Amino acid sequence: MDQPLEGKDYNFPKQEESTLKFWEETDAFQEQLRRSEGKDPYIFFDGPPFATGLPHYGHLLAGTIKDIVTRYATGTGHHCPRRFGWDCHGLPVEYEIDKKLGITHKEQVLEMGIDKYNEECRAIVMRYSKEWERTVWRMGRWIDFQNDYKTLNPSFMESVWWVFQQLFNKGLVYKGFKVMPYSTGCTTVLSNFEAGLNYKEVSDPAVYVAFPLDDDPDSAQLVIWTTTPWTLPSNLAICVHPDLTYVKMRDPVKGQVYIVAEARMEAIPGAVPKQKKGKKGSEPAQKGFEVIGKMKGKELAGRSYKPLFPFFANRKAKGSFKVCVDTYVTADSGTGIVHQAPAFGEDDYRVSLANGIFSQVDPSHGLPIPVDNDGRLTEEITDFAGLYVKEADKEIVAKIKAMGRLVDNGSLMHTYPFCWRSETPLIYRAVPSWFVKVETLKERLLANNAQTSWVPSYVKEKRFHNWLENAHDWAVSRSRFWGTPLPVWTSEDGDEVVVIGSQAELQELSGIQVTDLHRHHIDNITIPSRQGEGVLRRIDDVFDCWFESGSMPYASVHYPFENPEGFAQRFPADFVAEGLDQTRGWFYTLMVLSTALFDKPAFKNLVCNGLVLASDGKKMSKRLKNYPDPLEVVNEYGADALRMYLINSPVVRAESLRFRKEGVFAVVKDLFLPWYNAYRFLVQNVLRMEAESGRPFEPSKIDQTKVANVLDQWIMAATRSLIVFVREEMGAYRLYTVVPRLVKFIDDLTNIYVRYNRRRLKGRSGDEDCLMGLTCLYNVLVTVCQVMAPFTPFFVESMYQNLRKCSPSAPESVHFTSIPEPPPLEAGDDRIQESVGRMQRIIELCRVIRETKRKPLKTPLQALVVVHPDQSFLDDISGNLREYVTEELNVQSLETCSDPLRYSSMSPVPDFGAIAARLGNQKSQVAQLAKAIRAMTPEQLMQYEAAGSITLGPHHFPAGEIKVRREFRVPEGRSADDMAGETDGEVLAVLDLRVGQEQLELGLAREVVNRVQKLRKHSGLVATDVVQVFVGTADLASSCSEASTSGQQHAMPASSSSASNGPISSSAPSSLDRVLQARASYIEESLQVCVFPLHVRSPHAVVRGSEVEVINNGDEQHSLQVVLTSPGVIFLDSALQKVFSNDIQRQAAQAWVASRELEGLSQETRASQGSLHLHLDGQRFVLQADRDFILPDGALEFVKLAQ
Repeated sequence: MDQPLEGKDYNFPKQEESTLKFWEETDAFQEQLRRSEGKDPYIFFDGPPFATGLPHYGHLLAGTIKDIVTRYATGTGHHCPRRFGWDCHGLPVEYEIDKKLGITHKEQVLEMGIDKYNEECRAIVMRYSKEWERTVWRMGRWIDFQNDYKTLNPSFMESVWWVFQQLFNKGLVYKGFKVMPYSTGCTTVLSNFEAGLNYKEVSDPAVYVAFPLDDDPDSAQLVIWTTTPWTLPSNLAICVHPDLTYVKMRDPVKGQVYIVAEARMEAIPGAVPKQKKGKKGSEPAQKGFEVIGKMKGKELAGRSYKPLFPFFANRKAKGSFKVCVDTYVTADSGTGIVHQAPAFGEDDYRVSLANGIFSQVDPSHGLPIPVDNDGRLTEEITDFAGLYVKEADKEIVAKIKAMGRLVDNGSLMHTYPFCWRSETPLIYRAVPSWFVKVETLKERLLANNAQTSWVPSYVKEKRFHNWLENAHDWAVSRSRFWGTPLPVWTSEDGDEVVVIGSQAELQELSGIQVTDLHRHHIDNITIPSRQGEGVLRRIDDVFDCWFESGSMPYASVHYPFENPEGFAQRFPADFVAEGLDQTRGWFYTLMVLSTALFDKPAFKNLVCNGLVLASDGKKMSKRLKNYPDPLEVVNEYGADALRMYLINSPVVRAESLRFRKEGVFAVVKDLFLPWYNAYRFLVQNVLRMEAESGRPFEPSKIDQTKVANVLDQWIMAATRSLIVFVREEMGAYRLYTVVPRLVKFIDDLTNIYVRYNRRRLKGRSGDEDCLMGLTCLYNVLVTVCQVMAPFTPFFVESMYQNLRKCSPSAPESVHFTSIPEPPPLEAGDDRIQESVGRMQRIIELCRVIRETKRKPLKTPLQALVVVHPDQSFLDDISGNLREYVTEELNVQSLETCSDPLRYSSMSPVPDFGAIAARLGNQKSQVAQLAKAIRAMTPEQLMQYEAAGSITLGPHHFPAGEIKVRREFRVPEGRSADDMAGETDGEVLAVLDLRVGQEQLELGLAREVVNRVQKLRKHSGLVATDVVQVFVGTADLASSCSEASTSGQQHAMPASSSSASNGPISSSAPSSLDRVLQARASYIEESLQVCVFPLHVRSPHAVVRGSEVEVINNGDEQHSLQVVLTSPGVIFLDSALQKVFSNDIQRQAAQAWVASRELEGLSQETRASQGSLHLHLDGQRFVLQADRDFILPDGALEFVKLAQ
């Protein structure tokens, strides 16, 4: 394996770009498909986005979910082709062209020519397709762009025709006149689910208007309330509830008599007496209106009234301007009386038609629609003609006021639907349209929905179920230009209708062959009448683009015109995924069309994500620039980090996510860097082991069934459990449980297994144990790569490419490997995982104690007591896990206690929620049970914990109704200053906080080890770099210049005197000196190298790093100097002075030895039984190893060297 970079130097985005190149060079996606050919098919339908805009976080989120699920399907033995699709028709495209060309009216398009307009649309539909492809690919999503589908392709459009013809032949299509949501900005009707896509909080006028009844003895006036004054010129009737009570009341000041619902009297200013507060208290209540009569709504039925405006007054003779009754009227708001403008309200239309206010068959009494396609009042409304409806409100209200018919005028803040494309307010307007009979399919829709599995399930069971239950017939036609034309040809009178289902059928009936089905290619094609009535011409409408996207399962494969036999294998889909808004969009249209065509759902499994919002909780807006550009985030932190940030959030539970760039950085810091460092630690120590042993690392040859180390057993058990969990939860598409578990596993791997095993994995416990540990870590990392491959495809590929060098037979890419099958869990797996989990909680509790009591981890403590009633756990803690706990917590001893009352007090807490759930709303009984619980003794609480239930007198308490609160209690004879405890409710950890001289010395030795390790890191050394370590007490003033060269390679001249080699104080040995001698074996064992006193360092040594640091230990402060040098000979000056008669000879001998090549010098010394012979000035000298000098592979006790 290759040596990895340091974590600080590892650039995740750049490495991802290298991985992208690798995938491109190996054609990885297509190769994966080739390798899975012939396996069980896994069918995925991809909803088509528009390419007229750039992808945003919502697209990236949905795309990531789709990529995860389809990668997982491939990794679990399926063949999963996935094709990208494009929505090319409809309002988004036309709206862009209208803006570009300045088109505001339909007539402008006709003047320009539909052919030119449509070709303008065609030119921009794939405007950002390359940007989409680059972004999707950069996010790591594997999907086929070369074999994509487009809704503008003739093959796609032909299948849409076939779908419509099938519905028509089944009697599920009709032409009707219906009040529908209408976009004045796009001059087209919208479906009900489109109308629900874009609600905004707005302020609208709220006016009360009087309508005098004809021939009323009291001159009474009906009072209506409306927030759409622009509809008042179209008023043709008034509606009341038949069973509500209405009052006739007189205003004592103005003398006016009004009729409103009794429950809504307060809506009329002054009608209901109200207490006024004055400076000296409450003033007498004002006298309200006088009630002079009461009646039921049905008593008002048929009464006529005076029209508000004269525009349609002539219709009064044919039955307009009368009171109707209907139960849709409520007394929840307004006055309980509703004005009827039948062209602009669904209920208005229905009630007015039923009461003969207008006629569908009598042209002279037809429905007036005095608002044009652009939302402007027509010439019929002479006083306000040409005004846009919302602009007309003020002038209409002013006119009503001038007429004396305005009772009150105010405003109302409420939510109002806006066009999702043009951002203009929607109106409801009667329009002719072609409809699919959804209401007749309702029962089958609900039944088919029940066959599907949704994540989260509540979206299916509540939101989508309710939408289906209240579904209306679907208006599928649009009076637009750029779209799939409705294949409907009719006679001039509309009596003869032919619906075409294919290009061949059109050619057969018309004699004209077409290759493009857009309007400008087929609008002029006529079909001879079969009834001899001339020719049939195509209607002008095109399909709602939602009808096209709902037809995607059939049209994307050109069904039934190509490969009809294979269709059964790919329908319904195994999986679809989109955002929550598609419950009323794509999910709905898929379900409607599949039910109408085949009486089955279009998909088996669905994952629904929530919305990604800006950090302030508002909708992301390009105009407001309230979110960072997605590619900027990817280029800064990497696609994997963005993927994990999105899918490890509430958004995969169909909740909202407030996007924060800092959250993506946190994923890098908290997940990827620790994960990378664990991998790097493995590689470093494998390379070290290979260098030391001279043998290659071959993990496949190591029998892992014989592991003896408890943490090896634990991580292998945890890995087995992880695989079982991921398999089970991914099988149910619950990403929101899988991703947190994966993150937790990696956290445990890095912070428990690697952290607690560092010494062992560095070879401190022997070569065989080290090899077993490294093999275990290697296998776990490879398994994690395979399991995480669908989630973080870049990072695992990068690691895998290096790891697989130890397994030459491994597939070329991690994405060609299989996700491991669920292994059988072994005996003891649960226990070891539970014990290690408790161990970790103990460690975390002790960290809290140390932090609270200001006892840093570097300070050794005498003892830890673990309190828990489970003796098997205590056995584990005091047995195999003991060394990990004591080392991690820096405590000298560990004790266990199974008596929870020895160190803690116990108190019961009633769980009122659990009790109330069992008893219902019986408050008195709940209170009695709570009283009985609070009276429980500690013995009863322990009995309850052991048995899981308890009976107290007449009351029985099952598990979960009583919580046991434990609080640490200082034992007798001890104080809170020298003992502290912390509990998580199950385990109690107690620390002895007393610090003696022994603990101070151990803490100081630990600090020395820590400083040496830090200097190695700061000097850029890796595990395989061999250096000699020199430590000692330093004089800061004389050592600062040397320390400043830390990390540089240089020769440091020094004489034999201690002062010139990092001087040691001439005074008596300091406590640091004593610790260096007394704890030398601990220091050397921890560092796995010989440690030498500063004064024995050779003046010819090449320094790799040097540092002087101040260490605070208890009340003392120490100056520690650490020097790291390349391996060399160490001379013992005191011994050399006995060999040589003067310093010149001694220094010459040192220079000669230092100039020798180390390996040759060692061989010569060993061949001479540890002696080294040299000649100086004609004299022969003999130097003895370990007496006069030390070779790099030699050793002498630190204590002896220091003396």
